[in-house]
This record gives sequence, C-alpha cells and structure tokens, in this order.
Amino acid sequence: MAEDTPIKPAATILLVRDQPAFEVLMVKRHHQIDFASGALVFPGGKLHQGDLDSDWADHAIGWAATPADQRPLRIAAIREVYEEAGMLLARDRAGAVFHGDERMGPAREAVARDERDFIDLVAELGVKIDLEALVPFARWITPALMPKRFDTWFYLALANSEQLAQCDGWETVDAEWIAPAEAIRLAALGERKVIFPTRMNLQLLAEASSGADAIARAKARPLVTVEPKVQPRDGGPVLVIPADAGYGEVAEPLSAVG
Repeated sequence: MAEDTPIKPAATILLVRDQPAFEVLMVKRHHQIDFASGALVFPGGKLHQGDLDSDWADHAIGWAATPADQRPLRIAAIREVYEEAGMLLARDRAGAVFHGDERMGPAREAVARDERDFIDLVAELGVKIDLEALVPFARWITPALMPKRFDTWFYLALANSEQLAQCDGWETVDAEWIAPAEAIRLAALGERKVIFPTRMNLQLLAEASSGADAIARAKARPLVTVEPKVQPRDGGPVLVIPADAGYGEVAEPLSAVG
C-alpha cells in the first residue's frame, strides 16, 4: 500500500542569478528516468551514503553552524547540482568563491554513478563546499498516494557567475536559466512539463525581484512542511496544501497532477 511506502530523504537546490535577469537554473529530466521523466526541475535527488560521512567536517564551510540533521541534506544538494549541472558551490583555501577547475568535468560521471566519492573530488580540488551558501526555501513530502515518496528540502543559493551550467546527458538532457514567471507561463502553454511541487515553488520564487530579495524572503518566511492531502470536491478530488505554507489557497485537481 502507498501508506507503507518508505519516505526517502532528498534535497533540491534553487540556484538563482541576477544577470542578465533574475533567473533560476532548471534541468530537464531524461525521458527514461522513472521519476518526473521529461520534466523541467531544479537539480536534486535523494541522499547518498557518502553525504553522511563525518569527514565532511574538514571539507565544508559552515559545518559547526549547520544543524547536524541539515548537513547531509545540504551536502546532497551541492553534490546534485554538481552532478546534474556541472557547478560546484565551494570556496578555495583563501576563502574566495571557487570558479571551477578542469578536473571537475571528467569526474562528474564517476561521482554520479557512485564510482568515485564526492568528498574525494572536493579534497583533490583543495576546496571546501559552502554549506552556508544554502538557505532553506521549502520542505515537501510526497503524498501517500504516490508509489515513490520523498521528504525533500528545497534550498536557495546564489550562483557563481563564473561557472557554466551543463547538463550531464544521462539524468538530465538540458540545462537552462529561466525567469520563474517564464517557466510558469511555458508550462501553462504546454511547452514545458513542470510537476506540481516544482510549479508551486516557481510561483513562490517569482514573488521575488532578485536573488537577494528571494533569500531575504526565504529567511523571513516560516518554514511549513508541505504534505499534500487529497480532498473530495464537486468537480473531483483535489490536492490541498497547508494554507500557512506561503503558497496561498491551493486546490490542485488530482487529474492534473503529473
């Protein structure tokens, strides 16, 4: 039964930039991926065992200041954006923002396929991943009616303009910077596939005018865990989410949920 489906921890990152406009990085999932295939999503995925490695304490900025239960989730978010888009949120030994390295590209597939530990690559690069760069934005739990369930933390971070986003070619087949409102518009026209949680968080992100504004809003907004529930309505069953979660009153027809 769906109620017995294990809920797996996961992390997603909303990487935003202000030039040439306020945009967020999104990737298109490969059509053969079993979850959200073909959809435009934020880079992310479930936790890996290596994200729990205590040795990350020596390779991460903000380790002591980050709650223990948040550390592996933020590591996972940073790892996922590296695997899926080729960007690494890190700082060098001098504390400067890391602008990338030619060693990053060849290592991506090995890291993504668990043939190489992410922590080993970070150590080789001589950098520290930046846990402090991530701001909690939302938390969504897949509803019980779904065959796969995730407890997903959404994090917001400012992109490093010196690094270029490139899809990995196996989990993702495209990477694009897009204004949140434009992604919503294209989804409404059927030109992009955007699943319900992604669309809701795009709408929330679209309320901001810049990366700094988005971060300020996220820090000021109470974080309310969203686990959509099914309610009967005259027009058919709908998914509803908590009214105090920041998304307004939401009643999504179950038939429209991808």
